[in-house]
Amino acid sequence: MKFRSTKVDEPPVAMIIGLGNPGGEYRGTRHNVGFDFIDALAAKHRIKVSSGRHQAMTGAGKIRGFQVLLVKPLTFMNLSGRSVAPLMRQHSLSPAQVLVVADDKDLPTARLRMRMKGSAGGHNGHKSIIQSLGTEEYPRLKIGIGQADAGTVDHVLGKFTPEERVDIENAMPRALEGVEEWITAGISAAMNRINPTAE
Repeated sequence: MKFRSTKVDEPPVAMIIGLGNPGGEYRGTRHNVGFDFIDALAAKHRIKVSSGRHQAMTGAGKIRGFQVLLVKPLTFMNLSGRSVAPLMRQHSLSPAQVLVVADDKDLPTARLRMRMKGSAGGHNGHKSIIQSLGTEEYPRLKIGIGQADAGTVDHVLGKFTPEERVDIENAMPRALEGVEEWITAGISAAMNRINPTAE
């Protein structure tokens, strides 16, 4: 699916959602890398993300000539769908127009993977969205946070080590470019840019 470029006052043609947990105690944790992504994308394109409707922080703006909506749900990770579904209905967006960015513990730290659709894979944020939308067929960008040495909860809610943070920051520009490619050229082009050539 390719989008049509828009005028400033037109509704968004795409919505990019970064998953995470609200509150200062969760800032910088592995589970909040989706929030980190939205912050980086907003800063790059000078889009202000602030409190909005449907239990979310939102920001509307242009990315490469396309009007988009950036979203950080404030429902806590396990209830992300309660924010995503109403926003989709408000803006008359289909699942193909919504890209979800979230952590993935099954990928090495800072490894990126773009997918056209897929199961929740044990991720409670995706599980909530799938339940709320009634479909698994929405694109997503996975950002690896590595396997847990101890308990999964402690791992995902723990902060990146300094070395891991450097790896994440080094991977972020390519993640941003991949999502920009999705907006301008579609999911196949984005997957070709983001995913390892061996896949």
